[in-house]
Amino acid sequence: MIVVTGTVEVGEGSRDQAMALAVEVAQATRQEPGCISYGFYVDIENPQCFRIYEEWESEEALTRHFTMPHMVRFAEGMSDIDVSAMDISKFEAGERSPI
Repeated sequence: MIVVTGTVEVGEGSRDQAMALAVEVAQATRQEPGCISYGFYVDIENPQCFRIYEEWESEEALTRHFTMPHMVRFAEGMSDIDVSAMDISKFEAGERSPI
């Protein structure tokens, strides 16, 4: 399993636009083959900061995700957003088990 996680911080004037883009891409992405989990979450201490969390069945599924039409629209829309910081990483996870 591949896990993608990180943060994107946007300027105050860009928050609503970024949130609308995030909702649209998340809803479409959850329908993709190989997507286990995909979401954006607002940081409760900094409402300008969005946390990203994704789980993918494989590297191939994640690679295919970046070519999807909704991801192309998302990238185009994000080019108009005031992004002040971004830190996103991918990890290869081992076996999953409850805590």
